[in-house]
Amino acid sequence: MNITKNIILDHQEIQHKIKRIAYQIYECNIDENEIILAGIEDNGFILAKKLKKVLENISDVKPILCKVTIDKKNPLGDIKTSLTKNEYSNTSIVLIDDVLNSGSTLIYGVKHFLDVPLKQFKTAVLVNRNHKKYPVKADFKGISLSTSLHEHVEIDLTSKTHQAYLK
Repeated sequence: MNITKNIILDHQEIQHKIKRIAYQIYECNIDENEIILAGIEDNGFILAKKLKKVLENISDVKPILCKVTIDKKNPLGDIKTSLTKNEYSNTSIVLIDDVLNSGSTLIYGVKHFLDVPLKQFKTAVLVNRNHKKYPVKADFKGISLSTSLHEHVEIDLTSKTHQAYLK
């Protein structure tokens, strides 16, 4: 069986979405000195690094990267972060992933960060699918898609030319 890939975002469109999300993050944190960009490993962290670069170019806010490691097949397991709770306590955090699918990865990521007091907590995704199992939303999103349950969104941020496609 041949699986076809329908490109939903090409390289240029992804770059534009990243820039737009970075501006939205900045607008929500204009009075902050620093902001934690907590990217969910793998693609979420790559996206966080790209957002960090844009934020450094457009603002005086200091973006700090935090890698979040979640077992996506078992999100109830241990969640690890590259920053300690003291380092992100009383800060503004944006939890970042590439695709919001069922919402399980994002909601367990949110739960992890709620163990400490925060100034503000937001979420960002490049692609927001409209099939959520959990009541979690993306505050900043590149694109929203209504897809069937049998379709799968894949994002390639590691190649020279980035793509998001539906298969």
